[in-house]
Amino acid sequence: MLLEKILQSQGFGSRKYCQQLIKNGSVSIEGEIADDLKKQFSPENLEFSLFGQTYQYREQVYIALKKPKGFECSHQPQHHQSVFSLLPEIMIHRGVQAIGRLDQDTTGLLLLTDDGKYLQALTHPRKHVPKVYHVTTIDPVTAEQIVMLSEGVSLHQEKGIFAATDVAMLETHKLTMTIHQGVYHQVKRMIAAVGNKVEALHRHQVGQLVLPEIADGEWIYLSEQQKQLAQNII
Repeated sequence: MLLEKILQSQGFGSRKYCQQLIKNGSVSIEGEIADDLKKQFSPENLEFSLFGQTYQYREQVYIALKKPKGFECSHQPQHHQSVFSLLPEIMIHRGVQAIGRLDQDTTGLLLLTDDGKYLQALTHPRKHVPKVYHVTTIDPVTAEQIVMLSEGVSLHQEKGIFAATDVAMLETHKLTMTIHQGVYHQVKRMIAAVGNKVEALHRHQVGQLVLPEIADGEWIYLSEQQKQLAQNII
């Protein structure tokens, strides 16, 4: 593959701009400047340096980000910063999208990718990928509320009954619950339906992938095993 196509696929800009990077001697491979526009490279396992920073070729990217409060999962946020501002610009150029959305005041595990098939595999209603939330409530959690959430509640303007699994009290005002759907504001509406209110909401897990130990606003590439864990197929 031509180096310009490799650079373009990795989000470094237009083909013309990537050609200019090569001509200017800005790209190095194995410690040598790669300035030949006609030379072909195998992208598999390719490492290259641009302006002194090393990159690994990735056909597609899979990211786990620890979302902080005050960020919207949109490229065109309305009232807060975009969660995409936490990513390098090359990710935006690659067309990375959030796999599902978290409200601006919800924290925790957010997955992002430029792989449309992977995104659909995690978000299609038929997949029922479980998502584990830690919920802090305004009022103390009661045993009755735990039972109601487990047996299921109805939500206004939604068809069917919505039940959580593995509902358990963590503290007086905190519980954990797993949902298998993904309707608008589902956890907040379920908590309201049992007579309580959410004060803070944190997504701890998607599928079998637990939020990695990273700081708020930081992100990591997912390994192949982590990708499968998120799909709940291990």
